[in-house]
Amino acid sequence: MAKRSSFVTPVALGAAALLTSLATAPVHADRDLAWATSATGSGGHAVKVDLMALLNREWEGYSITVLPTAGAIATVRGYALGEFDGYYGADVAFQELADDSGRFEGFRSAMEREPVQSFWAYTMEVGLAVSADDQEAFDGWGDLSGKPVFTGPAPWDVRAQLERAMAAANVTHEYTEIDIDIAGSSLNEGTIRGFNAYTTGESSLAPWVNEAMLSSRATILNPSEDERRMIEEAGMEVVAIDPDVYDSDVNVDTAYAVPFFYGFHLGPDVPEEDLYEMLTIIDEHSEELREANASFAQVDDDMVDLQRRGVAASGGSVPVHPGLARFLKDNDAWDDAWDDWIYED
Repeated sequence: MAKRSSFVTPVALGAAALLTSLATAPVHADRDLAWATSATGSGGHAVKVDLMALLNREWEGYSITVLPTAGAIATVRGYALGEFDGYYGADVAFQELADDSGRFEGFRSAMEREPVQSFWAYTMEVGLAVSADDQEAFDGWGDLSGKPVFTGPAPWDVRAQLERAMAAANVTHEYTEIDIDIAGSSLNEGTIRGFNAYTTGESSLAPWVNEAMLSSRATILNPSEDERRMIEEAGMEVVAIDPDVYDSDVNVDTAYAVPFFYGFHLGPDVPEEDLYEMLTIIDEHSEELREANASFAQVDDDMVDLQRRGVAASGGSVPVHPGLARFLKDNDAWDDAWDDWIYED
């Protein structure tokens, strides 16, 4: 009996291979986002890593890589020059960028694209610590006029915000830069008469600030009532900080500080619908984020209001991502006066 031969044409083989590849290939590849933040070991880097873990799991169509840089300003510059897809930026930096001043003086002419605000993550609140003796003798921030004050390292956003608030209150101090590790001893020795005692999320101190407070007789010097009014008239908020936030006795019933807003932002190349989805994911998983990192406490307490306050604080210095605008509108938190701030092609 003759053997029956089996013959498969090249066309049939090709069709089978095509069907196999279609069955195993993904519907679409994730878009990679290079999202810059501050240096490894910093608070901003830790927060972004925790946010990335959530979004890489829940946000379909995107794959995020965190890129550490020298600091927040470096990320804003890098985004504007087309080096990153996302960045870490504060409203105080946006004001300088819009004015082509301060740390961004002369930079606008080199920009390839305008930064856009899309997600506000938390606030930092700047205030002043002085010696206990000076606190008893001083009536407000104005008593530091003409005196050496360390408002923070020159490139830092906390320094820019405190300088902005002090200028609004007509305080003409002498900026004195020192190493953050010797802030407490410098206050004790009289090298400086005050330093920036800033908080994060109205609930925690930077380690160096806490150490400086504990190693000196530092107390909080509140702006006077008139100074608080002038700061608010300049477009900034003044918030009350519970003195229990500090590990030392700050000798006030309420500490007054001036907040600014930090966010992790993407540009308009991420479509409105996708950005809106990202914000919704963050809102729905805010408790998980808070458990991972206490810096997300404000997101968990009131995600919508935090976004509203961040947009208001920016004053339109950079455009608002359409996805963020839609998120606020859908939650009845959008101000129609901001309509001209929404990014348009």
